[in-house]
Amino acid sequence: MTSSASRVSTPRGHVISGFATAFAIGSLGGLIGLGGAEFRLPLLVGLFGLVSLEAVIANKALSLLVVAVAILSRLSAVPVGTLLPHWPIVVNLLAGSLLGAWWAAGWAMRLPRKTLDAVLFVLLLLLACAMAAEQLFGLKALPDLHLLMSPLAHAALGVAAGLVIGMFAAVMGVAGGELLIPTVVLLWGVDVKLAGSLSLLISLPTMLVGFLRYRESAAFAVLRRQRVLLLSMAAGSLLGAVVGGLLVGLVPTEGMGLLLALILMVSAWKVFLLRRAP
Repeated sequence: MTSSASRVSTPRGHVISGFATAFAIGSLGGLIGLGGAEFRLPLLVGLFGLVSLEAVIANKALSLLVVAVAILSRLSAVPVGTLLPHWPIVVNLLAGSLLGAWWAAGWAMRLPRKTLDAVLFVLLLLLACAMAAEQLFGLKALPDLHLLMSPLAHAALGVAAGLVIGMFAAVMGVAGGELLIPTVVLLWGVDVKLAGSLSLLISLPTMLVGFLRYRESAAFAVLRRQRVLLLSMAAGSLLGAVVGGLLVGLVPTEGMGLLLALILMVSAWKVFLLRRAP
């Protein structure tokens, strides 16, 4: 499916804009520990004119690359030996997230464009609220949750959480780290830094499942048609993430998470609700 809205009329301008915007998002994400995919999605639709499903698929491809590189870079800070004892957490969440991603991607492909726009608006709004809540109230493990619940009930809760996160990640084309990290911390009491690494190990196979499911859609052709734009955005995202990581501790980040949550709300409203109104 090719629409006039998704053709690149000024390739050079889009390449430059794609690199610059992705670099800015990657830098901010690297600075405060976000992947940035949720901010790329409104840009792909609002600035570069992709239809919603094309934007989700393009965002998914970019997120896959960013997560794969992030896993390699984090192995030096968090060795594999540190992660191995926590493999039950990864398996528990994957049991739900893989199923959720497969089902939700198939569901998204069948939605009319306006309905998908509305769904994306609601999900971005919920994500912005979650980001704001984490900034306001912090992130702490629930006290002795694994002791208050039976092992079976705790595992079922993990599968249910993974199912929701997999659906969320598939429909938006994101890695889902903004939800996975709090889930791992809250349900298993894991340190935030370690939870970040575990979330990447869950995100990668979950995104691969959604990505493979989207291959059945005609909109998947956007990866070929917009490959120059997407390559420029990939380069900007990766370079920005490196720069943002280097700026940690040098640039004050207090209040930045709330500001980004507000920006996400406004951009979601303008792109997926206001601009689509009759």
